[in-house]
Amino acid sequence: MYEEFRVTDRWTGEELHCRWRANIVAIATRHADAVDVRFDVNSRTMAIALPCTAWVEHKKRGGMVITDQLAAQIAGRYLKQLIEEGYDSRRELYTMSVEDTLQHLDAVVDEARARGGMPQLPVGIEGTGATLARPDF
Repeated sequence: MYEEFRVTDRWTGEELHCRWRANIVAIATRHADAVDVRFDVNSRTMAIALPCTAWVEHKKRGGMVITDQLAAQIAGRYLKQLIEEGYDSRRELYTMSVEDTLQHLDAVVDEARARGGMPQLPVGIEGTGATLARPDF
């Protein structure tokens, strides 16, 4: 769904190829209470910051957790919407509110149900053929 997608920039008409790269806990990198979801947008790095309090609020709502996979989908959907609505292409970081995060989460879950499930995130080390081990549970 949103781990890799193409979207047209509203202002320039340029087709942008957006690809998920990583989820990074921003507490360690920039002392923010957020998870930065990084994307390559035509080979340029952009990040969408999801507030950690969204994890708490979502857990209160239904007892479920936001997984890394779900966080990437939420941020990707938000990024696609930003580009379609006319984003500032010079910015490297956009921060979502808790409300935005939960709204996009609900939309992503609905889309995933309609498609028959959440897509897997690409895991591996590009160019080497190596993959990261995944636990079987």
